[in-house]
Amino acid sequence: MAVRTFGVEEELLIADPVDGMPLALASGILDVAGFSETDNSSDAGPSLKSEFKQEQIEVNSLPCRTAKELRAEIRAGRALADSAARAVGARVAALATPPVFHATPTAGNQRYAAMGTEFGLISREQLTCGFHVHVSIESPEEGVAVLDRMRHWLPVLLALSANSPFWMGADTGFASYRTQIWNRWPTAGPMDVFGSAGGYGQVLSELLGTGVPLDEGMIYFDARLSRGHPTVEVRIADVCLYAEDALTIAILARALVETSASEWRKGEPPSGVMTPVIRMANWKASRFGVNNQLLHPLEQAPFAAADVAGALLRHIRRALTESGDLALARTGVANILRRGTGERLQRQAYGRRFRLSDVVSTAIASTHNYGERSDAGLLSR
Repeated sequence: MAVRTFGVEEELLIADPVDGMPLALASGILDVAGFSETDNSSDAGPSLKSEFKQEQIEVNSLPCRTAKELRAEIRAGRALADSAARAVGARVAALATPPVFHATPTAGNQRYAAMGTEFGLISREQLTCGFHVHVSIESPEEGVAVLDRMRHWLPVLLALSANSPFWMGADTGFASYRTQIWNRWPTAGPMDVFGSAGGYGQVLSELLGTGVPLDEGMIYFDARLSRGHPTVEVRIADVCLYAEDALTIAILARALVETSASEWRKGEPPSGVMTPVIRMANWKASRFGVNNQLLHPLEQAPFAAADVAGALLRHIRRALTESGDLALARTGVANILRRGTGERLQRQAYGRRFRLSDVVSTAIASTHNYGERSDAGLLSR
């Protein structure tokens, strides 16, 4: 097939720019921007919708074919959300967990209210912001084949996106503590090999039959088939503090989908890596990000983060070359390894005066700062 279209969902924190506290203003932001719970579509650019908590807003890009198009969508989406937030006295920040936070009830639509009642403290504490990449597929059968063949590579994307070291006012010691909070949901995390679209459907049917997930929307696998679009939805990443990192993760995800589909077309079987081992890889990525060792997807043993990231680039090199994204991917990964992910900037901001409000104000600036970019020339090509 032609180069696959891809798009992203970014969940952004709504915060007070002075004290850094989350603000429950999603409905007001939607009103200002001209969107509603029932009509959040846009044919001309990114759109906004409310999320599980009123203290967060979701930005949805249009489907794109090129990295240049997607970068423009990410930037425009962040600007759209922030402009509306300013109008109601807030700002938006690409933070995967709020540094300052107290558990809050879940308000909003009826479904979210039902989840709040059913899942108790898990719901009240679930103010986390993720980054989801949608990549087009030709059929559900191809999509499930992709899920089966990419599952052991997804922890690398988590490490490269890690952006949540603080929780409830404390440094957790984790690079992505969002992962730990998110995995409290009963369906979250990696899954076994499905084998076929029928096998995938059977797993969903049995999970829903338990009555624990309230509906199919609560199937929170690290990657899944989208319910509303002909896409694979890669859900493992933290929202990225830097727009350039968001673009890098999206580029890598698209190439990983294409590589996995190519393996399926050639008759190559999925990897036999056990799901509990992938959980260990997720844990190490959550704990250390790119600052230490990660589990190598092919060796299932600890290797330096740079070595593991290099293995991913080699694995998807052909797909990156065919989409014209190889140089961008290499530059983006190199930048992340050199300066760290958002968790490092957050800790540096806190270390200057030991004020969590400084973390939020620094994150707000970084969310919307597009000035210094080592890959700007590449994107203009």
